[in-house]
Amino acid sequence: MGIDSFCSLDGSDPFWDWNRTWNASSPDLTRCFQSTVLVWVPCFYLWLCAPFYFAYLKWHDLGYICMTHLNKAKTVLGFLLWIVCWADVFYSFWERGQGTARAPVFFISPTMLGITMLLATFLIQYERIKGVQSSGVMLNFWLIAFLCATVSFRSRILQTINEVRIKSSFTDPNLSSWLLWEFSLAILTTCSDPPPSTSTSLWASFLSKITFWWITKLLVQGFKRPLEEKDLWCLNSEDQSQKVVPQLVRCWNHECMYSPKRSAVERSRGEKDRPPMEESEILLVKSSQNTSEPSLFLALCRTFGPYFLVSSLYKIVHDILMFVGPEILRLLIRFVNDGSAPYWQGYFYTSLLFVCTCVQTLILQRYFHVCFVTGMRLRTAIVGAVYRKALVITNAARRTSTVGEIVNLMSVDAQRFMDLITYINMIWSAPLQVILALYFLWQNLGPSVLAGVAVMVLMVPVNAVIAMKTKTYQVRHQDPIDKRNENRTKHIWLKSHILNGIKVLKLYAWELAFRDKVSKIRESELRVLKKTAYLGAVSTFTWVCAPFLVALSTFAVYVMVDEKNVLDAQKAFVSLALFNILRFPLNMLPMVISSMASVSMKRLRVFLSHEELDEDNVNPSDSISIVDGSFSWSKTDNPTLKRINVLIPEGSLVAVVGHVGSGKSSLLSALLGEMHKQDGAVSIKGSVAYVPQQAWIQNATLRENIVFGRERKESWYQSVVEACALLPDLEILPAADATEIGEKGVNLSGGQKQRVSLARAVYCDTAVYLLDDPLSAVDAHVGKHIFDKVIGPQGLLQGRTRVLVTHGLSFLPQADLILVMVDGEITETGSYLELMGRQGAFADFLRTYANTEQTEEEPGELGSFLMKGACCLKPNIHFFPFISPLLSELSICCSAKSHLKMDTSEGDGKKARLYHSRIDILLSKEPLHNYRYTITKFIILRMIVYFLCLLKVKLSVFWEYMKAIGICLSCISIFLFLCHHVASLGSNFWLSRWTDDPVINGTQPYREMRLSIYGALGVAVFCYSISVSIGGILASRYLHETMLYNVLRSPMAFFERTPSGNLVNRFSKETDTIDSVIPSIFKMFMGSMFNVLGACAVILIATPLVVIIIPPLGLLYFFVQRFYVASSRQLKRLESVSRSPVYTHFNETLLGTSVIRAFGDQQRFIHESDGRVDLNQKAYYPSIVANRWLAVRLEFVGNCIVMFAALFAVISRDNLSPGIMGLSISYALQVTASLNWLVRMSSELETNIVAVERVKEYGDTEKEAEWTLEGSKPTTGWPTAGHIEICSFGLRYRDDLELAIRNINVIIEGGEKVGIVGRTGAGKSSLTLGLFRIIEASEGEIRVDGVNIANMGLHDLRSRITIIPQDPVLFSGTLRMNLDPFDGYTDEEVWRTLELAHLKNFVSGLPDKLNHECAEGGENLSLGQRQLVCLARALLRKTKILVLDEATAAVDLETDNLIQSTIRTQFEDCTVLTIAHRLNTIMDYTRVLVLDKGQMAEFDSPASLLAKKGLFYKMAKDSGLV
Repeated sequence: MGIDSFCSLDGSDPFWDWNRTWNASSPDLTRCFQSTVLVWVPCFYLWLCAPFYFAYLKWHDLGYICMTHLNKAKTVLGFLLWIVCWADVFYSFWERGQGTARAPVFFISPTMLGITMLLATFLIQYERIKGVQSSGVMLNFWLIAFLCATVSFRSRILQTINEVRIKSSFTDPNLSSWLLWEFSLAILTTCSDPPPSTSTSLWASFLSKITFWWITKLLVQGFKRPLEEKDLWCLNSEDQSQKVVPQLVRCWNHECMYSPKRSAVERSRGEKDRPPMEESEILLVKSSQNTSEPSLFLALCRTFGPYFLVSSLYKIVHDILMFVGPEILRLLIRFVNDGSAPYWQGYFYTSLLFVCTCVQTLILQRYFHVCFVTGMRLRTAIVGAVYRKALVITNAARRTSTVGEIVNLMSVDAQRFMDLITYINMIWSAPLQVILALYFLWQNLGPSVLAGVAVMVLMVPVNAVIAMKTKTYQVRHQDPIDKRNENRTKHIWLKSHILNGIKVLKLYAWELAFRDKVSKIRESELRVLKKTAYLGAVSTFTWVCAPFLVALSTFAVYVMVDEKNVLDAQKAFVSLALFNILRFPLNMLPMVISSMASVSMKRLRVFLSHEELDEDNVNPSDSISIVDGSFSWSKTDNPTLKRINVLIPEGSLVAVVGHVGSGKSSLLSALLGEMHKQDGAVSIKGSVAYVPQQAWIQNATLRENIVFGRERKESWYQSVVEACALLPDLEILPAADATEIGEKGVNLSGGQKQRVSLARAVYCDTAVYLLDDPLSAVDAHVGKHIFDKVIGPQGLLQGRTRVLVTHGLSFLPQADLILVMVDGEITETGSYLELMGRQGAFADFLRTYANTEQTEEEPGELGSFLMKGACCLKPNIHFFPFISPLLSELSICCSAKSHLKMDTSEGDGKKARLYHSRIDILLSKEPLHNYRYTITKFIILRMIVYFLCLLKVKLSVFWEYMKAIGICLSCISIFLFLCHHVASLGSNFWLSRWTDDPVINGTQPYREMRLSIYGALGVAVFCYSISVSIGGILASRYLHETMLYNVLRSPMAFFERTPSGNLVNRFSKETDTIDSVIPSIFKMFMGSMFNVLGACAVILIATPLVVIIIPPLGLLYFFVQRFYVASSRQLKRLESVSRSPVYTHFNETLLGTSVIRAFGDQQRFIHESDGRVDLNQKAYYPSIVANRWLAVRLEFVGNCIVMFAALFAVISRDNLSPGIMGLSISYALQVTASLNWLVRMSSELETNIVAVERVKEYGDTEKEAEWTLEGSKPTTGWPTAGHIEICSFGLRYRDDLELAIRNINVIIEGGEKVGIVGRTGAGKSSLTLGLFRIIEASEGEIRVDGVNIANMGLHDLRSRITIIPQDPVLFSGTLRMNLDPFDGYTDEEVWRTLELAHLKNFVSGLPDKLNHECAEGGENLSLGQRQLVCLARALLRKTKILVLDEATAAVDLETDNLIQSTIRTQFEDCTVLTIAHRLNTIMDYTRVLVLDKGQMAEFDSPASLLAKKGLFYKMAKDSGLV
């Protein structure tokens, strides 16, 4: 039985009739076609999707939704449709029973439709049970069913009008109701049921999801007012760190487990003996026998591949739809050429073109959304994996990278993966697009297309060479791994060598020399950038010209090979549209291949493959012991500790003593499992608390630093604070223990940091305490208080096991056991009396230093805190004018507290507490969910408000950038842009005129002339690309040099209040943006703008009627763009503000990994890091959705332009040539992408130009005095005598604070040795800062050899005075570089200096001698050795005036004695000023200056001052000297 007889028994109703459809002026479909195809299509669609959709719902249960009115309405309508279908079937059977013959279609189609409606109703309920608010499958079904029914309804109307009688069915009279019910169901399906759980996009309907309408509410909020963090939605659970990171860690562990790199023994051990790995546990323990490496790429594919495959499906559909546009263009040109074709065909083509472009838009944006979400998850996973790895790598592995380089993995490399993931599909998509384009071109032009293929083949090696050379330059520019590579990235250099040691640079007047070193590195980078710019210009040339050259060669061969080949509009513009499609894949493929992901992948793989700490280094046991222990810092090093045998009794106090470098701190590290155990066994019983030698302080409140994540127990907390002598500090802190501590404890003194570190350990209440010299930075009475109240036999820790490394000999008699260490071995053990009785090395040691053990607290501890804290809390008022009211309150509070003493009266105390409460209120107004930023909470909160209030980037910033490029070069670049685009328009217009040439005798005349002019107009690209790129490099050089100079000219107060992360960000991220991003964005912005203007001009010339529609579409475009930008900029700034805490926390964690591991707090810190990453992604996710929201709407505007261009061309076909129409529509097809790209580039330009603004900010900050003054240069050899005269001198730290020191009148003769002493806050350090003009005098003057230092250039002054600072700052680099950075001395002089500094033996024993690499901050040297290096610097420099600022605060007694003896002999004829930490070191000085409350209290010889029994006598008595 044929299809015709299936529809009608007599065959009178054919399935298809061309005369009724395509060839009719009013087309209609046959009754048979309507009863079969239009009924079966929606049925087949639903039955095809149903099995897969049912399985999806079964495995993705989102929760139960209660029956709602919406769901009831959908169910009722579904049943009504089902009833109508079955009524139609019964009606057909009834008619048959009445003797009326009915064709089979009247039984089969309603039955099939009825069963389908029943299935649809079932799915409606099943979706509700599974928690689906809105279904795309069902929406598509109802839309298809509605459209099919609409066609049938129109047909019935036409038949009624034409009075055609046909056999009807039961549904025919009710067709209008049927249509209305299906339309209602389609509308209801677009609505969303109430969600079972609140989440970002999960509650949105299907239509809202595909158009991204669900984010409109957030964008409206951002348009009305600045967005805040509370306006953002929570992340979807599948995007959060707690779900994403463990997946990558598991896949990486799996990859490592089965990598050939892992030995069979390790593998079997990992599989059998080890417990299941936690995500924070070992990621990889590597063996070095084989060469094969685990693949990070495979681990990433296993983790994110399944979700990312969805994007590949979208991409395939999009790529196919791309070629629909040129084919419809072909049909439209054919329609214009065929005057007999009915108009409805033109309208049909126009509608089809509009629908296809809209579908293409929705699919493309879904593709990008999946890619960006994948990239977001990938970044989250990489950041989490790097963080977890950083907590477990060994110290040897840690030394292979600086902190900056490890942070670089998080910031730069993770970002590169995010950027690449969007275009990674081009690896297979580009060849597919090329193949499809060539296929359609062959159909259009035949074998002539081979000429274009030949050009493309020739361009491939050109693009490949450009890509490879660009990659080479990028690797050279970006790879920071090799520390000895002089071209390493500037941000690593700046962070390691300038920002961390800025105070040393200023005190030694090294800024200019270091600036020159940085400038050399910068110039090498700019040379690479310039080469990259030239390659970029060639790349741009090929980008623009490759499709044109392909088109030119193809057209030339086509018209020249045969005179009968006519280049008409259809062939020319369809081919041109296909060539335009070719442009993207031809150029994107080499760019993707040459991307930097391979370098980033390698860096990440190397880091994740680092050796990890062996958890078996320390075994839990019933005792604390080391048996036959031998330990080193890495597997390849010689043992640092050897033959260690020690048993520590439970509950005892064990003291560890020894000289500098004897291995005391290493012994504690061995007990913690921080060292590589070469031999022996280590056991420890119970939980451990650790106090490192250099206190590690978190950027959190003082209370949180002490509590350290434990449960708050108020009574215990108060006991700990009192025992650790912190109560006086709480009195002076602005908000007591709620005071926010800055980055690295910047607003605490050294003594305060050490006591907070000790309080943290005590509060944690553990079984074992490992204390690495916690009393070194506190004075005698505080040290005694802490020992008695905390560490000693009657302290809070009595009954706990305490291992105390100490230089304080007075505490040793109370120790239960003393370990004496020499050269990494324990030479003596026993109690104090036992060791004294042996009369061995320990007894000699005690006799030598019996009277020198007491120490005094770090200088001006509370006073210096106040000043540092005030600086930290005082941002530059020019940047943050809205903070000034807060600062006035804070200044009142600070100035009040700076005068509070222990004997404060009751009234003053109440006033101070009032100020405390006021600051507490300030600090507690807007909680940040415990995410700590790099400066105090109330400042960072208002910084966020400040950033959000900057809604527009000032035009002055663009003007500054143009000036940095050069006004002339900027104008030339714009002119060249204009010339290029005018030439491009001219070439295409010329092509349209060519295609309209009449055909005479089967050929076109003047084709050679047409071809030659077409070719000449097309090639004019190279110049503008070069000019923009070179202009960008000139701007980079100027802006970087200006910023570097301005930063180095800033006073120390600027660095104390500016977090180092901000400065590093300026020199790395912002500078990189100016280097690489802004020039390319500027080129793309200008190109997009001229493309849009050119396209609009062509469309207006071709179809002037479009002028009616372009203004409203332009207004809509402008409104959408501004509406988007208002919110987008705020989202980007929210994301930027929330990104810094991620890196700050990671940087902080890297500095404190040993403490975190000792306390067993890895999981808490991992959770904290994950929370900060999620907070950052919570701002990033809306920004990528907002991008898609914008793209959908802008592309809709572009699609409307395409539709109206085609529509008006159809209307005006009688007055329009095919060539002009083809030109108009081909430009219209491009305008969608150009519009979208224009908005994106304008937004990117506006966002990234902020980098110029931020770089220029530092030009407006306060500056130090001039470095050199030509008219006031000192004479050669000044100072000759070292005579210092201080007259009525006073200074203050800020203009709104009182004088820190005042009315100082002192005359120091040349060659005198003067000690400067005083209680906490007396002003000792302030006087030193005044001498070096780190802080300028507020009153009075200082004269050196009769010259007023205020009238000198800063470098002229600081280069003639030498200081040994309290904190021994070393730079990462060779030991020689640290002693003589600029090779001003010979090796013999350096070795002689090392001998005088008692370092010659140590350096001689190093494998590389003077070329020994110092780790960042000198971490691979002990604190005492670092201090001796600083002494060597002073000896090498040797000037007439030497200042020692607590230079021996943290060294042992022997090292102190060495330093003092060297100073006495080598600086015998120099003036020496010593801020005394140990009073015994200045007892033989000429005179002593005693300061009290910022004023001179006493000034005389030590003997005279002791005789007077004044302040100096009391201090000497406290120290046990009298």
